[in-house]
Amino acid sequence: MVHSRRKKSNNLDNLIDNVQQVLQTYIRQDCHLAVGLSGGLDSVVLLDILVTLSQQVSFELSAIHVNHGISSHAAQWSHFCCHLCYSHGVPVSVSYVNIHKEAGVSLEAAAREERYHIFNRLRADYLVLAQHQDDQAETLLLQLLRGAGVKGLSAMPIVRKQSSDAAPPILRPLLNVSRGSIEAYARQHQLNWIHDESNDSTDFNRNFLRHAILPVLSRRYPNYVKTLQRTSQHMAEASLLLDDLAASDARCCVEAGNLHISALRELSLPRARNLLRYILRLQQVKLPSTAKLNDILNQLRCARKDTQLHVVFGHTEIRVYKDFVYILPLRKLPPNHLQLKWQGESHLILSELGGSIHFTHVKGLGLCAQKLTQTPVHIKMRQGGERFSPDCKRPRRSLKNLMQEALIPPWERYALPLMFCGEELVWVPGIGIDCEFQSMPEEAGIVPEWRPNDSGGKILK
Repeated sequence: MVHSRRKKSNNLDNLIDNVQQVLQTYIRQDCHLAVGLSGGLDSVVLLDILVTLSQQVSFELSAIHVNHGISSHAAQWSHFCCHLCYSHGVPVSVSYVNIHKEAGVSLEAAAREERYHIFNRLRADYLVLAQHQDDQAETLLLQLLRGAGVKGLSAMPIVRKQSSDAAPPILRPLLNVSRGSIEAYARQHQLNWIHDESNDSTDFNRNFLRHAILPVLSRRYPNYVKTLQRTSQHMAEASLLLDDLAASDARCCVEAGNLHISALRELSLPRARNLLRYILRLQQVKLPSTAKLNDILNQLRCARKDTQLHVVFGHTEIRVYKDFVYILPLRKLPPNHLQLKWQGESHLILSELGGSIHFTHVKGLGLCAQKLTQTPVHIKMRQGGERFSPDCKRPRRSLKNLMQEALIPPWERYALPLMFCGEELVWVPGIGIDCEFQSMPEEAGIVPEWRPNDSGGKILK
């Protein structure tokens, strides 16, 4: 642990100055910085530098340690991080996770995903991580070997938003600092850190590059780290240009958040592929493989107007209706036997349908409250053959025709909760209230609202 300071060399001064310059550029006064502290060399050095700078720059400092439970030494590492933070007077929290590894996903990737779930819930202005210049080079090579595109080859930015808008952005102040400088700082200040034995195993791709490949590259190309960083920066710039192009195409091809399939067909294949990737990322969808993306794009470009295209990948489904492409979270078909009695509650949660119905009392609007008391009221699913009359000037018609006129997509028609008073269908979300049950101007009325959880705030009355 660090208990005293020695005179720093020019290189170490530069390291601290580099971090200070990043902080002055990106953070405001009195920000709360939460350091991701693994206990390894890089994060220990980052914590030490931030402790020093906190005496010169006004910011609040804390630390977060994630115990993955993979190593038999995990408990010792958590104890080390807590003791280190205690010696600096820095508050620290420890989060414990269970790694659930899916088929085809590496243990390293699964641990990273769980770690970022924790980071997404942090209460801070910035999450500060210790990735450095050598990490950039390793990541670029790994992405190349995975066949990544321009975005995958882009340099890690110093500041990056997390997937959740409520989560603190990630700040990486060491990205222009080499591993050698970090090691020199640790030796100069006699810092202690933990050694993760898994970092020695070349069974992991990153470790194989670090221990077996990069030393060979270094002998032939001593400046390969800076060269690869420059390449990543070029890729990042190209990625921004592709996003600008996609945003321009989206203005012509997207209406109300949905992709117009006819406009998609008019784009060249590379531009159409670029646009589809862009829209999927905007909706925070995990991108499919290149082969799957090409297959989806081919089906979209070849689909006939009457085709009800349905493509599933991961936790996402793509559907086509009325010349529009809908990108949706994958949902199970709701049980058609669902039946729930309503007894005047202010809201009903329908977990099977992924939403809730809210009831508001409004005079002269909605359902006639008095008529609802005459026979039991139930929420049921559509069975087919229902008839309905929301317009008192028109005859009773089939619910199927009314839904078609309302442009309700086919996959949603059997997922809407219907309200029955006795055997009479009295309310359909997005269609309205049956003529016989509409509240008169002076009558007590009840307005039902269907609120799907994944609708982005859309309410159907």
